[in-house]
Amino acid sequence: MRATEFVNSYFDAWNHSDPKAVADHLDAEGVYRDIPEDVQRSHDELIVSLEKFFSSYRHRYELIGEILKSRDTIAFQYRMCPLSKGENGMRTGSYRGAEFMTMHGDAAMTIIDYYDMPGASGPLPLGGLAATGSQKPKYVKSGLCNDQLLEYKDRLELIMRSRQAYLHSNLTLPRLAESMGCSVNHLSQVINSGFGMSFFDYLNQFRVDHAKDLLSERDSQNNAVLNIAFKVGFNSNSAFYSAFKKCVGQTPAQYRRSQLRKTH
Repeated sequence: MRATEFVNSYFDAWNHSDPKAVADHLDAEGVYRDIPEDVQRSHDELIVSLEKFFSSYRHRYELIGEILKSRDTIAFQYRMCPLSKGENGMRTGSYRGAEFMTMHGDAAMTIIDYYDMPGASGPLPLGGLAATGSQKPKYVKSGLCNDQLLEYKDRLELIMRSRQAYLHSNLTLPRLAESMGCSVNHLSQVINSGFGMSFFDYLNQFRVDHAKDLLSERDSQNNAVLNIAFKVGFNSNSAFYSAFKKCVGQTPAQYRRSQLRKTH
């Protein structure tokens, strides 16, 4: 199935509030990850979760912008608008978000969903779109309004996830801003105010997450930690260890041992 057809079918399933049709876009062995809720669900677990969700809420899901695709990945932005009141009698607010899919044939092996949550009090986990009702004072004269900030956040996440820009060891804030088509100051604001972290912490989160995947592979023992550090974009072993320990609370070697114990 072509990417456009797949995404259109996926939106159609959501708009018809059909839990099974939504979940059937996921491979039988696939995983759906909800970043703001910090949960992941299998195909069958997703059906159960959506049955509860659709029983209380009705939304209209709309594609924003273009669908980005490569050989085995699909990424897109969306808007979710309320059509009915929730179980508490209140109409929920509109959401914006983005999804990133890794494909296996005609189904997705992983679907990563992140979105902004109206009324959230602070930054969500990495990938989540935090509410941006108030910006830090240092940016009050930047000329970047909340809508633009959200748009840039969506674009930034698409570039980082679908194009894996973080793998480039020479990636800098100016270079990333150039690929985003925005100023360095605006990109800095998006990362600082939107995600509550510095550019390097934001960049290293992606690199560390990728390293965790590599360290969890069954044959990872044959891959030196230094090789993994270079693979995910770090320039030195010390920088990799420092960032990994800060994000995970363990050294790369400790994390690999803990993952290997889980598979035995």
